[in-house]
This record gives sequence, C-alpha cells and structure tokens, in this order.
Amino acid sequence: MPDASAPAVPTTAPAPAPAVPGTAEEKLAYRLFTGPDDRAFCERVSAALAEGYVLHGSPAATFNGSSVIVAQAVVLPAAIASADAAVANAVDDLEFDGEGHA
Repeated sequence: MPDASAPAVPTTAPAPAPAVPGTAEEKLAYRLFTGPDDRAFCERVSAALAEGYVLHGSPAATFNGSSVIVAQAVVLPAAIASADAAVANAVDDLEFDGEGHA
C-alpha cells in the first residue's frame, strides 16, 4: 500500500536551460515531466511536442494514496541521432579478432 505521508511530486515545469552568452537559449536534449494525471500535465507534454520534442519511452504511472502521478520523458530528435552516432562510432572502434562466441 502506498505511503500517504510521502511528499507529493512537484507539478511545476522544469526550469529552462540557462542561456549561453551570445547565443539563443539552448533547449535541453532530455526532459522528464511528472505530475498528477490531469489536463495540465497533458498540456505540458503537448507543448514540448509542439516545440519539436518526441516521446521517449512509455509513460509511467503510480498512485500516491490520493491521486495518480504520471511521468513522460521527451527528447529532441537531434539528441537521439547524436547518441546513435556515438554508439555506432564506439562499435566501429572495437577490435574484432575474427572469432565469435556463441
């Protein structure tokens, strides 16, 4: 049974990334939204999608004893491409002696 005395999950949006002097404010590559499963939560995720983010993984849900709390991660597509390229480069850099293991 969930502990009703546990503090509630904050419902405020994450603080924006600090701007780098001389450049436009840079978007975070990854964001995680959490909060009650309500219209405001859906609006926050929808706004991120409108800004160019894409959903990352499935949403998560839990019950805190009084309400359903949900979470959804979003990422910028460029961050995914960058991570994929880094993995591909790391695999290319691995030495292979021609013998595999079953």
